[in-house]
Amino acid sequence: MNNTILEVHNLQFKRGNREILNIDHFALHERETIALIGPNGAGKSTLLQVMALLLKPTRGTVEFRGVPATHQNALAIRRRMAVVFQEPLLLNATVYENVATGLKLRGVPQGEIKKRVDRWLELLGIAHLAGRRSHQLSGGEAQRVSLARAFALEPDVLFLDEPFSALDFPTRLSMLNELDRLLKDTEIAAIFVTHDFSEVPYLTDRVAVLKDGRLVKTGTFEEIFKVKPRRENYITSLYRVFESDAAG
Repeated sequence: MNNTILEVHNLQFKRGNREILNIDHFALHERETIALIGPNGAGKSTLLQVMALLLKPTRGTVEFRGVPATHQNALAIRRRMAVVFQEPLLLNATVYENVATGLKLRGVPQGEIKKRVDRWLELLGIAHLAGRRSHQLSGGEAQRVSLARAFALEPDVLFLDEPFSALDFPTRLSMLNELDRLLKDTEIAAIFVTHDFSEVPYLTDRVAVLKDGRLVKTGTFEEIFKVKPRRENYITSLYRVFESDAAG
């Protein structure tokens, strides 16, 4: 039985005459988290936005549960997804209202909205901030609100585009551990873009390495880095990944 939830085929994305992405095939499976890594300018965030149907590819298809995304069904598919960006992008409103707004737009009944918002504020440790306005939050608190807003949508796929890169190390470490727990508990499939390779062991089932807009390697942590997935510094292992490609 095919457990693929999201995949791209023969994907190309251009800005003007410049090719940003050229990927034959890339797939995300049910309940899987993929870390998408690579040098700056490799096309990681662009690939995430194409798969999240926020950007239209120049060529190729994005399929959700085996159904190609089209102009007609894109909105319905996007409503099965959620995106968390590096910047929380909160409304000038209370924490509660920020988490509730997406649910209101999807026509979720009021009683269910309250239930979901209360649940996710509690799970992310920010229930005490429900009445606080977004401009009064710290960076870590704001990103917790962004995560609560995404999880409250109960998506099938969660996209995370360097969500913790602006946070200090202790806050980042805490949130990585919490995100790992929440993804396992909810069994939501996720694509996690990061330039900080020390984040990879916290979340990943598989690693995809992007270089110059092309997918050069995919595999488990151990297959890619040739070390066991311990939560420690392994940047030299990543250098070996890119050096082997350059040599080949």
